[in-house]
Amino acid sequence: MNKPDFRSFPNVLLGPGTRVEDFCVLGAPAKGREPGEDRLIIGPNGTIRSHTTIYAGVQIGARMQTGHGVLIREHTRIGDDCSIGSGSVVEFAVVIGDRVRLHSQCFVPEYSVLEDDCWLGPRVVITNARFPKSRRAKDTLEGVRICRLAKIGANATLLPGVVIGEGALVGAGAVVTRDVPPDTVVVGNPARPLSHVSELRDEGGLVYAAEPHAILETVHHGTTS
Repeated sequence: MNKPDFRSFPNVLLGPGTRVEDFCVLGAPAKGREPGEDRLIIGPNGTIRSHTTIYAGVQIGARMQTGHGVLIREHTRIGDDCSIGSGSVVEFAVVIGDRVRLHSQCFVPEYSVLEDDCWLGPRVVITNARFPKSRRAKDTLEGVRICRLAKIGANATLLPGVVIGEGALVGAGAVVTRDVPPDTVVVGNPARPLSHVSELRDEGGLVYAAEPHAILETVHHGTTS
C-alpha cells in the first residue's frame, strides 16, 4: 500500500491512529503568519479524507471524521467525536463542542458556537454579517449559537446573532430571523413556531423518546433560559 500523499506544514501534531488521505493540507499558515508559527492539533483515531485543508491554530479532539474537500480555518476549536461532511466550510474562530455532526456542504462562519450534540443537515448556511456591504461589516459580525441537542434541517439559513435553543428543531429550508426557544419546532420563511419537539411522534411513538428526560422536563417547567 502506497504512503498517503499530503502536505503537512511544521508544528502539526497528529494523534495516534489518525489517518490522513491523499491531497490534504495540514497546518497551512493564516494570512500574516509564518509556517509553523501556530500549532495544529488533531486528536487520536480520526480520519481526514482527501482534499481537506486544515489551517494552523486549530485544535481538534479525538475521533474526528471529515468528508472530502473540507476546509477548517484558523483559531477554531472542535471537540471529540465530531463529523464534518464533504464540501463543508468552517471559518476561523468557531467553537464546536462534542459529538457535533455537520452534513455535506454546510457553511459555518466566524464566531459561530455549536454546542454538544447539535446536528446540521446538508447545505445549512449560517450567516454573521447583518449588512454585508457596509464598510464596518467585518467589525460588526454577529455569531450564531446553536445550543446542545438542537437540529437544523437541510437547506436552512440562520441569520446573524440568532440563538437556537436547547433541543430545538429548525425545519428544512427555513430562514431563521430571530431566536428559537428550547424544545421548539420552527418552519417557513421567516421561521415561525409550529410545535414542541418533545411532542413529535412517528409510527414508533415519540421521536425523541431516547433523549434525556431531564432536558424536556426542565424546558416544560420554564427553568431553561
